[in-house]
Amino acid sequence: MCDERTLVDSTAFLEKSGVSRRRFGTLSAAAGLSMVLPPVANAQTITEREVEITTPDGIADCYFVHPAAGATAAVLVWPDILGLRPAFRMMGKRLAESGYAVLTVNPFYRGARAPVVGEGASFQDPAVRNTVMPLAQQLNAETHFTDARAFIAWLDQQNAVDTNRKIGTTGYCMGGPMVMRTAAAVPDRVGAGATFHGGGLASGADNSPHLLIPQTQASMLHAIAANDDESDPQAKVTLRESYAAAGISAEIEVYTDTLHGWCPPDSAVYHEDQAERAWARMLALFSTALA
Repeated sequence: MCDERTLVDSTAFLEKSGVSRRRFGTLSAAAGLSMVLPPVANAQTITEREVEITTPDGIADCYFVHPAAGATAAVLVWPDILGLRPAFRMMGKRLAESGYAVLTVNPFYRGARAPVVGEGASFQDPAVRNTVMPLAQQLNAETHFTDARAFIAWLDQQNAVDTNRKIGTTGYCMGGPMVMRTAAAVPDRVGAGATFHGGGLASGADNSPHLLIPQTQASMLHAIAANDDESDPQAKVTLRESYAAAGISAEIEVYTDTLHGWCPPDSAVYHEDQAERAWARMLALFSTALA
């Protein structure tokens, strides 16, 4: 989860790279929509649209993208603490080009429509933190459950979604616990989940996501940042033991030389090689678990 350690580590990384926090913000804003991800081999033609989904707490503004022809397995994407923005739309498009109907949500819809921060925003910026932290604090285990059920119910009503196939879900940073709670909220529909530098997945709290594993059926991938593992090395052990006890397949790996937040292409600590390796592992999981 994004916290003081995340800020310290990412700031140190930027300084070591010779880039100040202010300079990084300037560079990110200048890059803007020119961010590129490696092309998808045999990419499918896609259709995309902005959608609004009714939940128990209001109307969620979301981004839906899917192959232009036919129906396929769906994937529900939970963004990191900076929310739904161009980088996550780009990642959703890329996943759709690989053959999935992808719903990327605005987790902060209760307080603001997306985007909640401007182009090039960085968690290193105090103004950005002051914007997103109160929005994140509106969310809890119960909202994760109610939102997951609402979003999956919406997906199952779409012609682009093959309801005979299981649903996948991915989450980044604070989206990690949302993935695990999604798998528990609708266990008969969720067949696979993937978390990337997810925070608070296995803690001592009474509502720690790992305690829900026996209630799930989804095969899982947990891609852990190296500095998150240094901060809490027991978390991966607890996850492995919990999945093994439940008889559920799970790939749990610490990605070397990575910092919390290394996967989104607009991140201050983006690590392309490791992000691509984690993405490939996710596609491998989905190709079998959502078949």
